[in-house]
Amino acid sequence: MPTFAAESCDLTIAEIAALTGSKLLSDAPPSGRIRNIAPLDTAGADEISFFENPKFAGDLVTTRAGACLTTPQLASAAPRGLVLLLTEDPYRAFVTVARALFPSALRPSSLFDATGRAAGAQVHSTARIEAGVTIDPLALIGPRAEIGAGTAIAAGAAIGPDVRVGRQCAVGGGAAILHALLGDRVIVHGGARIGQGGFDYIRGSKGYEKVPQTRRVIIQDDVEVGANTTIDRGSTRDTVIGEGSKIGNLVQIAHNVRVGRHCLIGAQADIADSVIVEDFVTIGEQVGIAEYVRIGEGAVLARHSDVISDVPAGAHYPRP
Repeated sequence: MPTFAAESCDLTIAEIAALTGSKLLSDAPPSGRIRNIAPLDTAGADEISFFENPKFAGDLVTTRAGACLTTPQLASAAPRGLVLLLTEDPYRAFVTVARALFPSALRPSSLFDATGRAAGAQVHSTARIEAGVTIDPLALIGPRAEIGAGTAIAAGAAIGPDVRVGRQCAVGGGAAILHALLGDRVIVHGGARIGQGGFDYIRGSKGYEKVPQTRRVIIQDDVEVGANTTIDRGSTRDTVIGEGSKIGNLVQIAHNVRVGRHCLIGAQADIADSVIVEDFVTIGEQVGIAEYVRIGEGAVLARHSDVISDVPAGAHYPRP
């Protein structure tokens, strides 16, 4: 049966200790090899796990893991013979190991296992494609679009006219990017819609009249956009997503919104037009933010919150 995450390397215990800055506490040879990650209750001899919550002490006693990351304070709960790697932050160390073992799982890749421009990809003659770009069958690259080196465009994705996608980016299957400039190392998951016209109308004598959407979406370096998320282009100013921000699945970001650097936005959040989100803000799942609201730097919005007025910097909303 396929696992859909075939490891691309393995690591010795000694290499893991060096990679995570942890201390090896075992008589086992440090040359033992780890090829996978797993929770304590299912881990096998070539897999590594972690233990940081006493709630799972029972799983620790019976685990067959090849190695376990834990804290010095919890080490005494481990059974004799288990290879322990001691660190003050076991889960962070576990993630570090996972990233080293599975680098290809960090971003979408070609759905056709393609290298370079596959047959069936539609690339306009005026598009500029740097070296090392992968373009799947049925992907479309529009006129004057620019795609940076090392970027992968999966099957069914559409890159519109004049769009610029930076280097080492990944655009998932079925995504559509229009009226947008993307920086380097941006990840856009499948089905996302970036740069469409916003939901912007005024009432006239014959019904609702659409406000022209004339600006762009600007996505800075190292942003990740979740599956089926929508980021609308601006009407009077650019919609901007700041460097390093991470956006979950099924999020709606309306026209003229500005999201700062290193923000986290949970699934199904809805950010109305002209909202300003300052740096390092955390927005929980299914949060709704009304138009023209400003969220101060470092604020935390709890899941399911409805935010209709400004939130000060560093605040938790609603208050615990």
